Amino acid sequence: QVQLVESGGGLVQPGGSLRLSCAASGLTFSRYQMSWYRQAPGKERELVATISSGGSSTNYADSVKGRFAISRDNAKNTVYLQMNSLKPEDTAVYYCNALKDWSNNYWGKGTLLTVSS
Repeated sequence: QVQLVESGGGLVQPGGSLRLSCAASGLTFSRYQMSWYRQAPGKERELVATISSGGSSTNYADSVKGRFAISRDNAKNTVYLQMNSLKPEDTAVYYCNALKDWSNNYWGKGTLLTVSS
C-alpha cells in the first residue's frame, strides 16, 4: 500500500518561513519523480515544484522561484519543500505527488499552509 503523508503546515506571518515534509512508504522512492502541488481556496490545483528521482534536476513555478526550494533524501524516503519569504497568496493546501509512469501516480492528502498577519 502506497502512502504519502505530508506534514509541517500551519499558520505563519508574511515574510516567515516553513518547511513541509512528505514521507513516502510502499514504493521504491528513488524511482519516483516527486512534486509539490498546491490548491488555494477557489482555485485549481497548481504545480509548485518538482525534483527528479535522483535529485539532480528541479523546477519551480514562477510564483515561487527564488523563495521555495525542493529537496529529497532518498535514504529517508522523504521530500521537502522549504518555503521562505512567505506571502498571503501562498496560502493553500499543499499536496505531495509521486510519479513514475501512468500506472504509478500517487497523492498525499495535503497539509494546510495559512500565511496571514
